[in-house]
Amino acid sequence: MGPLTILAVNPGSTSTKIALFRDEEPVFKANVVHDAQTLAAFPQVCDQLDYRVDTILAACAAAGVDLSRCDAFAGRGGGLNSCQGGTYRVNDTILAHARRGGGNHPAALGSQIAQKFALRYGKPAFIVNPPDVDEYCDEARVTGLKDVYRNASTHALNQKETAIRMAAQLGRNYEDCNFIVCHLGGGVSITAHKKGRMVDSNGIINGEGPMAPTRSGALPAAEVVELCYSGQYTKAELMRRITKSGGFVDHLGTSETLEVAEKIRQGDQYAALIYRAFQYQIAKEIGSMAAVLRGKIDAIVLTGGISHDQTLRKNLKAMVGFLAPVYAFPGEFEMEALAAGARRVLTGQETEKVYTGEPVFSGWNR
Repeated sequence: MGPLTILAVNPGSTSTKIALFRDEEPVFKANVVHDAQTLAAFPQVCDQLDYRVDTILAACAAAGVDLSRCDAFAGRGGGLNSCQGGTYRVNDTILAHARRGGGNHPAALGSQIAQKFALRYGKPAFIVNPPDVDEYCDEARVTGLKDVYRNASTHALNQKETAIRMAAQLGRNYEDCNFIVCHLGGGVSITAHKKGRMVDSNGIINGEGPMAPTRSGALPAAEVVELCYSGQYTKAELMRRITKSGGFVDHLGTSETLEVAEKIRQGDQYAALIYRAFQYQIAKEIGSMAAVLRGKIDAIVLTGGISHDQTLRKNLKAMVGFLAPVYAFPGEFEMEALAAGARRVLTGQETEKVYTGEPVFSGWNR
């Protein structure tokens, strides 16, 4: 089999990232920006599908990129019921659930855009480790309230790709390793990878684990209840404070770690405290995932944009390096992950999965 050409598609709120790979090498990358006023005219994000497709095609044509030469198209998934990790060929159920469950989240457009290209050029479309991946063990789901349980919400695409890269660096298969992978970015997810499965993690949506640049992380439940009934906030306002303007934003008025670093350089002691606390909380969460893996850890892996910070890496290594070697894969590998998943299926290294829509977990049978 000759080199495989795969287009990866990752929709964002006002743009769509695209990258053309020939085997593992990127030969073209672009961030296709969409007109904000045009996007605002669509009632739902999924209504933007044809407009985004046309815009992407125009950008590819202008760059001389011939999509008819692609062997497959891989889109960011989203809007699905919980599912196992892996690479899924886009089917009617995926498309129906993406339209139904995606709401106004642009990730739900990934499968739909990929399928549009697949139909146009007669090649397969895939999604890879969508945000809906849930591989928790049963014990991880239980809370102290019988009608409240935990579902997974992690950076599955980048988490899995980083773990695969870590295993390859060790000369091993991902399915044979135990890792703690820490995605440190706008959101923070610290995840126990046990023999190829993400068996536990802090949820990045519902308020768990470390604070993040825009998210509160875990909070004392009783005090949150007091805030709910204080009359100071509507439900929407408090949810926004927890999920959109918590963390660094709430404490320091910025979500940019470079701005936080500058505040610290200028002698802002409170900024220094918050950034130390951020690292402290990450280390605590790593410790909890170490217990999940019973101390059998091949590596602790740092990824995401914030892991570029060498001081943070040094501090985390000092705090948790006794558990396992600490490695850093700074940045994100989402585009590479999309192409790699499709390539593994096309080359027979991985068996494609079939999305049925049956949730991995839908409550306890008591």
